[in-house]
Amino acid sequence: MGVIGLGYVGLPLALSVVEGGFSVLGFDNDRSKVDALAAGRSYISHIEANRLLAAAGGKRLQVTTDFSRLAEPDVIAICVPTPLTPQREPDMRFVVATAEAIRDALRAGQLVILESTTYPGTTDGLLRATLEQSGLQAGADFFLAFSPEREDPGRQDLTTRTIPKLVGGIDPVSGDLAEAFYRAFVDTIVPVASARTAEASKLTENIFRAVNIALVNELKIVYDRLGIDIWNVLDAAESKPFGFMRFNPGPGWGGHCVPIDPFYLTWKAREIGVATRFIELAGEVNVKMPDYVIEKLTAALKDQGKALQGSRILLLGMAYKKNVDDTRESPAFEILSRLLGRGATVAYHDPFIPVAGKVRRHPELAGLSSLELTPETVKAQDAVVIVTDHDAVDYAMLAESASLVIDTRGVMRKSAAHHAGRVVQA
Repeated sequence: MGVIGLGYVGLPLALSVVEGGFSVLGFDNDRSKVDALAAGRSYISHIEANRLLAAAGGKRLQVTTDFSRLAEPDVIAICVPTPLTPQREPDMRFVVATAEAIRDALRAGQLVILESTTYPGTTDGLLRATLEQSGLQAGADFFLAFSPEREDPGRQDLTTRTIPKLVGGIDPVSGDLAEAFYRAFVDTIVPVASARTAEASKLTENIFRAVNIALVNELKIVYDRLGIDIWNVLDAAESKPFGFMRFNPGPGWGGHCVPIDPFYLTWKAREIGVATRFIELAGEVNVKMPDYVIEKLTAALKDQGKALQGSRILLLGMAYKKNVDDTRESPAFEILSRLLGRGATVAYHDPFIPVAGKVRRHPELAGLSSLELTPETVKAQDAVVIVTDHDAVDYAMLAESASLVIDTRGVMRKSAAHHAGRVVQA
């Protein structure tokens, strides 16, 4: 098998395929990733090095930057990014470039599977048209399917093997071949009617999350104005055994799916003349949450006789979710950038991110280093803002040392320690 793109989606897939008894040829343009994998080093925190060593040591995983070798695998999975343009339209550069590379090496009998999240019609439209420029015909000479990734970085109870796999082909034979392939290393396969159905299903999953995150973030703002603790409300509502699914508020949305995927559908809907007001509204709410956090911070500082400008602020957590090193679309970067823009002195601590890498919206923040979290560091700050609730953080020490904590994750309410300063939910 060939896996194109060895990031948070492609690498777990490649390792699962190897562990299912297949050999994998991994492709990536990033030479540093290829060199790390060749040496058995993991560059993703939740992927254990022993899995890489076992795969590489057994010679079942090879990695390369040479895309001319795409004729070698019988099955090719595309696991490349599908970001947005600044205008919130699908950025298909990586899919197109990958399709063109496959086209140039395509041979009869190969099965190509797109795993990257995208709009309905990508597989049987854009991807098929590009591959058929080779002179081979989809469904006859080669086969084509869509099977969306469902990775949840850092989660321990679900893996690539145990997460049910949606599979939809552009024709019945393509779907059957893809289904047969995944059955070799995934426990549960969910065949669907077509590639477009599978594409729409993945978007629906993440739109559902985006809308409900927006709802609970909006409720947090309303209940705060009413003097009601949103966390107590959610604890109470969660006791209902039906008709309610808990989502927690936060400082905004982040990750590789939720802030991006909904706009793939809104773009496609505009193409056919349909307004997606509900999805767009959810986007507006979630995008504004960093502003809400900064407003709460500014007001809390003012209560202590301080201005935001010139204050020393420490952000806890740069990853988009707890216990991972994934910073894609993390609201922490937006908050940090805006605080700097308003004259604050800002630093961060994140046990998973010793040095901030380059992110799409704020490349200027790359290279910042994580501070060691000590009582002395905390006491030197005018405020600490909890953006990501990593388990490795000593929240008891934080409670005893900080003069002001802005808590966007509700984590300080769980601390039994004495709170030396003020804690503000945001």
